[in-house]
Amino acid sequence: MKFGPDKYRLVINNIPEQTITEILEYLNAEQVVNRIWERDYTLWKNEPTEINNRLGWLDSYKRMAGALPEIDIFVEQIRNEGFNQALLLGMGGSSLAPGVFRKIFGVRSGYIDLNILDSTDPEAIADKEEKINLQKTLFIVSTKSGGTIETLSLMNYFYNRVLQSLGANNAGRHFIAITDPGSGLEKTAKKLHFRKIFLNDPDIGGRYSALSYFGLVPASLIGMDIVTLLQNVEEFSNHARLNNNQIINVNTAALLGAVLGLLGKNGHDKVTFIFSPDIQPFGMWLEQLLAESTGKEGKGLLPVDGEKLKNSNCYANDRLFVCIRLDHDFTYAKEVKGLIESGQPVIQLNLQNSYCLGREMFRWMIATAVAGWSLRINPFDQPDVESAKILAHEMVTKYRETGKLYVMEPDMRLDNIEVYFGAQKFTAGDLKDIWRGFFQNINPGTDIHKGRSYVAIQAYLKPEPNIESALQRLRNKISTLYQIAVTTDYGPRYLHSTGQLHKGDAGKGLFIQLTSKSPNDIPIPDRPGSDQHSISFGLLKIAQAIGDRQALLNANRNVIRFHLSEDLPAAIDKLTETLQ
Repeated sequence: MKFGPDKYRLVINNIPEQTITEILEYLNAEQVVNRIWERDYTLWKNEPTEINNRLGWLDSYKRMAGALPEIDIFVEQIRNEGFNQALLLGMGGSSLAPGVFRKIFGVRSGYIDLNILDSTDPEAIADKEEKINLQKTLFIVSTKSGGTIETLSLMNYFYNRVLQSLGANNAGRHFIAITDPGSGLEKTAKKLHFRKIFLNDPDIGGRYSALSYFGLVPASLIGMDIVTLLQNVEEFSNHARLNNNQIINVNTAALLGAVLGLLGKNGHDKVTFIFSPDIQPFGMWLEQLLAESTGKEGKGLLPVDGEKLKNSNCYANDRLFVCIRLDHDFTYAKEVKGLIESGQPVIQLNLQNSYCLGREMFRWMIATAVAGWSLRINPFDQPDVESAKILAHEMVTKYRETGKLYVMEPDMRLDNIEVYFGAQKFTAGDLKDIWRGFFQNINPGTDIHKGRSYVAIQAYLKPEPNIESALQRLRNKISTLYQIAVTTDYGPRYLHSTGQLHKGDAGKGLFIQLTSKSPNDIPIPDRPGSDQHSISFGLLKIAQAIGDRQALLNANRNVIRFHLSEDLPAAIDKLTETLQ
């Protein structure tokens, strides 16, 4: 069935027409669209906490249109002064949209080559530093709260490197801040004489901030046409205000959200994305938006991004497939047709060109708000994110006081791999036994309303191609063997993305942590300009891994940790080979 005007068309397959009609009638009866635009917090909860002050994204495109002259002047200054590189230091909502823009649009000739650093892995940090020229690099320190430990640690490190290279009079000119008014970062940026501070609307949550300073300043630096991007959003916003149940004029953003919510409640809670190759990176932004917004109060929609497509008979009945493609791209047409013919629910969306990405970001923000209404949750808070942060902070504090980090004793050592079981202990003689013991916890999902399990691979490793390929081989093997959705992400980045869902949903996840030593560690300056340090990036990373593991165990999740040897791709492949 096709819904909405051609430009914004939504095609829904294998969901009964009567069900769609009922969804539209319920949306209208509850005045959902009007209440969103009226900022009526009672749509989601009886209290306004973390709702009334989280709806600024609804009209951020208007305010940003007015801010474009300021951004344009800033970008021209940077170009004229000879800067040709930028390194964005940020996590989650501060880094994902800029990363999507850079990967999809590239760098326009004569503009600034943007890199993203959202890892505390020492080798990843060293690798980024090696690829930049400090004298020609602008550092973008990006954090809504102004207190994100990873971001501030990276800022302290690179500020010192610039200070050593260029001196105190010039260091601040190489830094800008994007943050909320009154944050700790704003105060630090003023003290260190950053060349520019962009103060964002505080009523915009991190994962909804793509169309604010957080997304658009980096986008302008790489030479994107922000005017066209925002015009697409403004045009679509008129469509997103529609509140009727006529098929041709249906509000496709609201309908999309209502379908996501309904299917999620009925067991189709693994939202599996299929993208045209040229817009594949969009998935990493959608992943955070859906997971962090809906994974709470024992509910949640699991976004599955980057999974290798299989034959339609290889999937269980817990999927909702969403195909987002560019016009005239038919890369996965055969596979999508097979999924539709097999009876799987499939939603199809078309983009006329890459600049429609802004429109799609807005469509999915509206849809996520509607899905939150359908699931009866607040899609703007993140109540479980702090649990891992608190535990990691406690470990770091104890280390600073005692000089010792809490060290866990492995339950087993096999093939140069240390194994740490979760709450459930089992007898194992080799890696095959360990896998069998761990995967006996899979819920087969025979009752679709109780939901089928999923697996999340959490890699506290350096993001690099060889490791990524090995992770994908492990992911594909698990998915094929158990007909189960498997996700992968790097720590601590995922703590600011899917980590909320991992601890806040119905407990369907099985978690595989992969950690390793950091042979070439890097100390973290206690503050900008100081030579003193009390912790390193390697210690911070392992503290975050152990802290999140404990947070998962506290939430009664199934967790296993493998601490790997130095040849990381080979060690991951060893784990893959022993899966049976």
